[in-house]
Parts: sequence; C-alpha cells; structure tokens
Amino acid sequence: MAKSHGENGPRAPAAGGHLSGTRESLAPGPDAATADELSSLGSDSEANGFAERRIDKFGFIVGSQGAEGALEEVPLEVLRQRESKWLDMLNNWDKWMAKKHKKELDMSPGDPKWLDVIERDLHRQFPFHEMFVSRGGHGQQDLFRVLKAYTLYRPEEGYCQAQAPIAAVLLMHMPAEQAFWCLVQICEKYLPGYYSEKLEAIQLDGEILFSLLQKVSPVAHKHLSQQKIDPLLYMTEWFMCAFSRTLPWSSVLRVWDMFFCEGVKIIFRVGLVLLKHALGSPEKLKACQGQYETIERLRSLSPKIMQEAFLVQEVVELPVTERQIEREHLIQLRRWQDTRGELQCHSPPRLHGAKAILEAEPGPWPTLQPSPSIRLPPDAPLPGSKGKYKPPKQVQKEQRKQVKASGQRDKPPTPSQAKVAAAAGDACPPRDVPPKDLVHQDPQDSAPQDSAYHCSQESLTSQESEDTYL
Repeated sequence: MAKSHGENGPRAPAAGGHLSGTRESLAPGPDAATADELSSLGSDSEANGFAERRIDKFGFIVGSQGAEGALEEVPLEVLRQRESKWLDMLNNWDKWMAKKHKKELDMSPGDPKWLDVIERDLHRQFPFHEMFVSRGGHGQQDLFRVLKAYTLYRPEEGYCQAQAPIAAVLLMHMPAEQAFWCLVQICEKYLPGYYSEKLEAIQLDGEILFSLLQKVSPVAHKHLSQQKIDPLLYMTEWFMCAFSRTLPWSSVLRVWDMFFCEGVKIIFRVGLVLLKHALGSPEKLKACQGQYETIERLRSLSPKIMQEAFLVQEVVELPVTERQIEREHLIQLRRWQDTRGELQCHSPPRLHGAKAILEAEPGPWPTLQPSPSIRLPPDAPLPGSKGKYKPPKQVQKEQRKQVKASGQRDKPPTPSQAKVAAAAGDACPPRDVPPKDLVHQDPQDSAPQDSAYHCSQESLTSQESEDTYL
C-alpha cells in the first residue's frame, strides 16, 4: 500500500481550494535526496496498489489492455545483428536509402508502353562499341535497366529516345546504378524539361541559341533567317544528346567534361561555334543556296571544326556567359507567353554546373585536402619563390668533413652520413646543386631517381597551366 503523508492518513485538502498546499508538498525538503532514492526503487504501479506484477519488455503490465499476448523470444544473436545494422544505416543513411530505392526501381516490372520502345532502341545506341555490340549483352541489359528505372522514377515524363545515348555514354564510364543517378541529375539539374512530352524547354533553348547567334555570327544568323530554317531542325539532336551523336569521340569527352563542370552554357557555346564556322562567311554560303543545302551542311560538318583541339579552344574563347543565357531566357520566355500562353511543363530552374548544384543542395560533402606529390627539404624555398636552395648546416658540415678526409668528391657516403641526409628530407635533388652520388652510379640504379626528379618538374609545370581545358 502507498505510504500515508501523516499519522492519521492522507492530508485533507484545505478549505481554500483543492490545489491548496500543492506547492508545499512539491517543494524539496531536507530529506528530498533520500526520498528520490526510495521513489526510484518503485513505480507508479506500486503507488496505485499493484505491488505484485509482471512487466513485459515494452513496459506494460502483463494482463493489461496495452500488453500483448505470448511474445516470441528473439535470439540474442539476431538482436545484435539488428543493432549493428541500424548503427551502420544511421552512419551511412544515403547509401542505404539509395540501395533500397535501387531495389525498388530494379525489381519493379515497369510500364509495358515504355518497355517496348526502350527495347527497340537498345541496338541503335553505339552498335560498334564493345559494350553494346551484341544483342542481349551486358551493355544492353544495363542500358535497359537504367532507362526502365527512369520511367519508374519519373512516370510523368516516361522515356524519351534522346535519353538512350546519354545513358549509354554514362554506362561506358560507370556502373549502372551510378549511371542512373547521373542521368537523373542531367535531366533534373542540367537540362530540366528537355525530355518532357511537349519538348517545350528544347524549343525555348532553340530560340535562345538563335538569338545569341546574331551576336556571335551575324552572317550565319542572317542566312538562317532568310532561309526560314527553324532552330529545331538542326539543334534538337545537338542539345538533347549533348553532342554525343555529332562530334568525334575525343571531342565528346572533352565537351562532357566542361558540361558537367560549367553547365548548359557549354552546350550553347559548342552549338554557336559549329554554326559560326559552318555558315559564318560568304565563301561557305556559296554552296548553301537553299534550305536543303544548308541543313545538309549542318548535318555533315567539316571534320576540322569538330577536331578536339580546335573545338575546345574556340569554345573556351567564345564570350557567352551564364548571365547572357539567363537574360535571353527571360526574353524568350516572355515572347512565348505572349504568343503561346503559359508553359505546360513546369520544370525546376536549371543549375549551371557542379558548383551551383552543390551550393543549391548542401550536404555533408567531405572537404578535399591537398596531397602534395613534391617533397622538399625543410629549408628549401617553395616553388616559384626567389632565392637559391641552401642545404641544412648539418649536411654541409658532413660534406666538408667527407671532402677533407678523402679528397675525392665521388666517394660514397658512410651509413652515418646517409642517415643525416635522410633526416634532412627524402626530397629530389635541388635544381642548382647537382646530385653528386648520381655521377658515377650504375644507369639502372639511377633510373628511379631520375624519373622521380622529372615527375616533380612535370607536376610543377602542370600547376602553372592557366586554363583547365587547354
């Protein structure tokens, strides 16, 4: 039974009200610590008169309404496995959720309407590449899985044929799961709305490209205007496939590197460069007197302007910025709304490159720490700084002792001297102090040190490159 608060049972409430005296009863007294220790030994069930009771593992009194019936005992090993798995899931939540999502996308049957179209397009994607050369091979199977997964991930968009070459290029460089998530980023962040049903985004970008062409190459812009050639006739495959079906493969890879780094402005620049050098002079327009000849010229571009070195140089130097593209986007969007009404596809705003995507979606990204590949002695000047290299004093003293003792400059060092030199740092030889020990060494023994020295020079010069893509 519960303990009474007085000698004659519980204290009666005061006349002033039912809650009178509550503050005094709750105030800690001199025996509060002792009372807390005693109260911790019991529970509310004891205070209510249930001294004899059994509690299940969830805390409910056995036989009460909240208690369950006979519970199956889970082995201790299973409980430990569950605990360790939950700890691993909490520490790597993104990985586990992506894995779960991957299973759902991979095991779901998919919409038969899209599956038939995807199967018909598999053999058309780079049929002379070793991954996709055989029907039903691992390359075509992975391509089918990636494209089917996207139709399940975005059922409102479904499948667009231009997504197949994009996914195929990704599969050439990464596993299927990574290729799928990379395809999602391209469709949602880099080129949003390109693969929607009405293709409104690609039509809008066609008008943006044509407007920018007037500033880059007025001759080509005037010719296309006179011939009344709609931009969709020549730029749809360029933009939707990110030039993977147009350029030589070495140029495709360079363009994609820049595209992932800087975003859609690279696609615009490449398109403007191709138009400028294909139709940008009166001499080139002599063979393009009509619509058919002009479109054929754009479909069969000169190999020279698509060459990797030439194309990348032109793309880097072309003065088209993100701000110009966004300004022109607003202008063309207003014209679209005035003539055709509101866009039916409400795609998210596109982000210009990897940096913008990371800033828009901050996460626990690990900070990249520099790992220097060049090790210098403690007293050596940094690369690019003025002043000559001065060996440590201890090494200078040992070298003078060695010269005085032997009188020969080519005498091999003693073990103690080797230890001192090693303590000064296992660096490559300084530029203005030639390594003495390499003069009379065997060529086979000197080869590793020479290669390390030349590698250091190359790594120094590579850091001085001003342009990333050139």
